[in-house]
Amino acid sequence: MKVIICGGGQVGWQIARHLSGEKNDVTVVDSNADLVRRATETLEVQGVAGFASYPDVLEKAGARDADMIIAATYSDEVNMVTCQVAHSIFSVPRKIARLRSQSYLDAIYSDLYRRDHLPIDVVISPEREVAEAALQRLAAPAAFDTESFMGGRAQLLGIALTEDCPVLMTPLRQLNELFPSLRAIVVGIRRQDSLFAPEPRDLLLPGDMIYVFTHVQDVNRTLEVFGKKTKKQERVIIVGGGNVGLAVARALEARTDRVRAKIIERNRSRAETAADGLNRTIVLHGDGMDMDLLLEASVDRADAVLAVTDDDKTNLLAAVRAKQAGCPMAIALVNDPTLASLMGPLDIDAYINPRATTVSSILRHIRHGKVRAIYSIGDAEAEMIEAQVLTTSPLAGKLIRDVDFPEGVLVGALMKGEAVLKPTGDLRIDAGDIIALFTMAKDRPEVERLLQVSVEFF
Repeated sequence: MKVIICGGGQVGWQIARHLSGEKNDVTVVDSNADLVRRATETLEVQGVAGFASYPDVLEKAGARDADMIIAATYSDEVNMVTCQVAHSIFSVPRKIARLRSQSYLDAIYSDLYRRDHLPIDVVISPEREVAEAALQRLAAPAAFDTESFMGGRAQLLGIALTEDCPVLMTPLRQLNELFPSLRAIVVGIRRQDSLFAPEPRDLLLPGDMIYVFTHVQDVNRTLEVFGKKTKKQERVIIVGGGNVGLAVARALEARTDRVRAKIIERNRSRAETAADGLNRTIVLHGDGMDMDLLLEASVDRADAVLAVTDDDKTNLLAAVRAKQAGCPMAIALVNDPTLASLMGPLDIDAYINPRATTVSSILRHIRHGKVRAIYSIGDAEAEMIEAQVLTTSPLAGKLIRDVDFPEGVLVGALMKGEAVLKPTGDLRIDAGDIIALFTMAKDRPEVERLLQVSVEFF
């Protein structure tokens, strides 16, 4: 597949890394020649320096025979015009645009993106994706990572195992015997910085960070099985009043269960904008790392602190300060995945990787087969893939035990109609079922082969 990625920043670079690693023909376009050089020197991609919306630049990038264009520059308007030029002049079949301004994303203006208006096939909002990820972290505060699947009926939970976990040193196969009615499967284990798909004989060890795929009704019980207490979040402090913080606060205000939220924002104009756009949320102007301000915001009585500024170090330090002041839970937004290893030593409970959420959203629209959702785990080490099983799939009509899955692939759940079922060896996979698969990066091509259908579903 030939793909043009417009924008060589964090999102564009990460998408280029994924796609070039899968042997696609990728060209990166950016007005900043240094970003283009970084992409071409570190990835197997071609590069063009220039403005992505200019027809001659797109032609130079190979737009005449491109299969897809992903417009992910920092300018919404450039992304929109790029898609228009790609459609009108070069007839590029698939166009994805990253749009950050909430005005462009309002549902009442969705007609704007029709083919005869602005021909954008898929609109991606990183801030909205990150805000949704933050809300999911708050919904499962004992998990360091979480993502919804199967229309909200299933959940992927990241759980850090401590010495008081009651099922330590227990082989995974025995968990089914101990908790036969629990609809949960351990699909991944990170041990000493190495992520792998476990086998039934593997034991759970203290310090393991495990990924569990579970029915949404069994989330709290699953957390308790692995030694985590569940507590409702009623008081939340948000450090950072930008698009992400504002989106989280608005979502909390819209919930039927009353959540008292406060925002701390150091930029005065941004703080004023947040105050004007919210009804019940208190907005404080100041530095989220200032202990006096945190105490003024009653951080010691808050249930959770969510640090979502645009600076990783600020988020980490604000989270640490909040924990020092007595807040039981801290969540930090971290762009740099190499900083994730600091979460344990710094006593930060969970983190959000905006690149992973945006990449997951874009990959959903690129994969083979009827893929409904993809979540990128770690630094692109693995993925949780949700897909519909079609009649042409090698999976259709087989029992789970009879499918020759690679050793790095595990079935998380199977959905038949509205029912989410725990995978067992004698469960039959039928055409039309929805399957959730955990796959290590090296086994992704084989998973795509198992899900692959004719090109019309590409």
